[in-house]
Amino acid sequence: MDTKTLFSGMALAFGAYASFSVSDAFSKLLAGQLDPFEVAFSGGIFGFLILPFIRRPGESYLDIVRPQEWGMWLLRAGCVFAATAASVEAFMLLPMPEAFSLMFLMPLFVTILSVVLLKEKVTFWAWLAVVLGFVGVLIVLRPGFRALHWGHLCALIAAIANAGSVIAYRLADKERTRLSLFGSSLIGPLLGNGILMGWHAQWPATITAWIYLFGYGFLAALGQLMMMMATARAPANRVALPQYSQMVWGVALSYLVFRQPLDSWTFVGIIVLMSSGILNWVRQRIRYERMAMKERMARRKARKADKAGKAGQLAS
Repeated sequence: MDTKTLFSGMALAFGAYASFSVSDAFSKLLAGQLDPFEVAFSGGIFGFLILPFIRRPGESYLDIVRPQEWGMWLLRAGCVFAATAASVEAFMLLPMPEAFSLMFLMPLFVTILSVVLLKEKVTFWAWLAVVLGFVGVLIVLRPGFRALHWGHLCALIAAIANAGSVIAYRLADKERTRLSLFGSSLIGPLLGNGILMGWHAQWPATITAWIYLFGYGFLAALGQLMMMMATARAPANRVALPQYSQMVWGVALSYLVFRQPLDSWTFVGIIVLMSSGILNWVRQRIRYERMAMKERMARRKARKADKAGKAGQLAS
């Protein structure tokens, strides 16, 4: 895997997490207006608008439900359903930075699963980054000093489910069509949330609610698309780490949109969380620069050897 491909995967991951953050803000704006499962279901409907941008020439829209590997398709569908339902509930009940801090346990789960299931090599620095991130979560939540409730559990479920989704994308290396790979991210939430919203469903009462639903659904689907593309270009444990950029979005949106200030300990925890992401990013940048330097040196040696070979042939 070359350096350019790795960096493009990381860049796509940053874009995906930015899209997820703004999508989550739209879901929080709907708190008290609609049932969380209905929000997740309605958002999935709007997610279908992104399918024309995914479909390649010659592909059929029926490929959404015609995967090569049903096991991985169902795993992704279940993970994305659990993640959407749990995250909507968490953001409705918790301040955005607090919900994000628990969801930032996702890189830890991805790192563990990538070692166990994908046999990927994880460096000491990557482990140090996720452990530091876990410490930051503990500082923000301060278990034992603060009461934890249903919203915190939902955020934790979302972190585990998102980790499973990242791993499932990496395992789906035999899927031939992007529609099939992406389809589970739409069908899973639609079926699961459609069943759970049950008798609580109601028609959105205002144009504003419809706008929020559209923003939530379209941006969530866009984030899933970019995440799918990112995991095809970079190892799963690398794709998970840019999630820390969501905290910047969370803090900014929480303060500017929802007027929720941070206490001192929460701010300290966020600094620790951000430090873990910066630590790993700097380490990876140094590592990839070294890889690029080695590749350039190898190409130079190959060119010199080729010229020497041609000169030898002319001399003979």
